[in-house]
Amino acid sequence: MRAAGRTALRIGPFEVDPPVVLAPMAGVTNPAFRRLCREHGAGLYVCEMITSRALVERHPETLRMIRFDADESPRSVQLYGVDPATVAAAVQVIVDDDLADHVDLNFGCPVPKVTRRGGGAALPYKRRLFERIVTAAVHTARPAGIPVTVKMRVGIDDEHHTYLEAGRIAADAGVASVALHARTAAQRYSGQADWSAIARLRDALPAELPVLGNGDIFSAADAQRLMAETGCDGVVIGRGCLGRPWLFGELEAALTGRPLPETPALGHVAHTLARHARLLCEHLGTDKGIRDLRKHVAWYLKGYPAGPELRRRLGMVSSLTELDELLGQLEPTALPEDAAGPRGRQGSPGRVTLPYGWLDDPDDVTVPGGAELASSGG
Repeated sequence: MRAAGRTALRIGPFEVDPPVVLAPMAGVTNPAFRRLCREHGAGLYVCEMITSRALVERHPETLRMIRFDADESPRSVQLYGVDPATVAAAVQVIVDDDLADHVDLNFGCPVPKVTRRGGGAALPYKRRLFERIVTAAVHTARPAGIPVTVKMRVGIDDEHHTYLEAGRIAADAGVASVALHARTAAQRYSGQADWSAIARLRDALPAELPVLGNGDIFSAADAQRLMAETGCDGVVIGRGCLGRPWLFGELEAALTGRPLPETPALGHVAHTLARHARLLCEHLGTDKGIRDLRKHVAWYLKGYPAGPELRRRLGMVSSLTELDELLGQLEPTALPEDAAGPRGRQGSPGRVTLPYGWLDDPDDVTVPGGAELASSGG
């Protein structure tokens, strides 16, 4: 059900209605969290980022990360890579083994261990290398009907913006959409996203190519405002949904013209947290699943009355039985004072770690030494 006058977002052969995409987040967007989000609202849900080399080598952890629920469609995976040949080989593995229906290329990660190899948000500065990677992925995926998309940032820092040229290169290479996190790599997750960059990118690219906006979307109203201000075709949700998978239900309602659901009371939060725990245990095993859950507790309880001691004990929970006992101590009818706003990492801006001489020649196509040697997933 689309709101009047709104065209559905299409990613290749797939209609994404409402036009909402879950951003891949390391250690978060595994099958357990994606299932919770899918149960709350429609959209496109991307798994955790995997490295191209690890997939080509069929690293066991990477193969575990790329698993999907039987009813998950389209199956969406994000690839990281710096070498065109390795990225193409990874896409060929996806095609040959029928691992996914959609491939997103990561050119937005600001983490030093990625940028120091020339990857993530550092790579679009090398425009010819960027072009070769995107073109290789598109050409490899096209015979199988798999759309390739690109997610990127505004640039390395305020002196090195790359998004407009990178967007045009990606469009010419035949990508199915372009998503822009409206921060530089130097900003990391700090400060405020510059939504005007999304508007400029939308104006610079062909009207038929979807442009998605990302950054500082913490509510349905934020998504509506971003689309209205920039003219973008959809939104990508990252930190705003941490501990709030029901945000996708709010977005679906807002973007289809229906009334927003009521703010969940603490009883619903506790039920969702318990379900998340069980899904994680199914996916990762009981011990690892419980340990993984701990980082989610503060996100779920943000803004709700829970008390410091109960929060502390939940943050150190060691079993499903203990979790159920502790969640039973929460007041089920309690509502949050303020559950909106950012969750997860924010940090502060800083200098971007780059390979030696990276900024010397934007047309250089040399792959940095060691850039594709990592053989672990994630």
